[in-house]
Amino acid sequence: MTFPADPQASTALPAAPDVWKPVLLRAAIALAFGAVTVFWAAPPVAGMGWAGGLYLLATGLVLLWSVKKTGLQHGGRTAKVLAAAGAVLTGTGAAVALLPGNLVFGIIGALGLGLAGAAELYLGMAERRRSVLARDWTASGVIGLGAAVALPFFIDLGPHALLGVAGGGAIISGVLWTLAGLTLRHDARDVSAEAVN
Repeated sequence: MTFPADPQASTALPAAPDVWKPVLLRAAIALAFGAVTVFWAAPPVAGMGWAGGLYLLATGLVLLWSVKKTGLQHGGRTAKVLAAAGAVLTGTGAAVALLPGNLVFGIIGALGLGLAGAAELYLGMAERRRSVLARDWTASGVIGLGAAVALPFFIDLGPHALLGVAGGGAIISGVLWTLAGLTLRHDARDVSAEAVN
């Protein structure tokens, strides 16, 4: 998934050597949250708030860290959009954790996931010829938007259903980001080996 949209395009930028670290951390957070949602049979409302809130908060912090880690902190559209998505998820996560409730999780959580998903979809489309992460951002954006659209319809079904929708999206995106991170790590290792030779 991390290949440039057009392999012949000479404008595709190589990934920063350490870009795989925040990508794999994001994948681990998503998969851990997804596992919690699968195996927690009867979560209370407060547990749903804390689990979902910590997932959103941690994902937002990883997005903010990835801006710095990938060398994007010096400005530009990509850095600003990623930082905005990270800030939205961080704030959403804090709200969901501190104000537990089905309505808060279903509406505020959906807004956070939707805004972050729209930001990633935008980046995927805008950077498709310039970033190795463009396809991953596109797929992750679609997954985030899908979860955001579905969440409000499950408010009346309670914490287990809400966590199931959010967790389903997290598992899918976690697998996606795991594949992307492992590919980027492999590519970074190949570049390092070529530099030594």
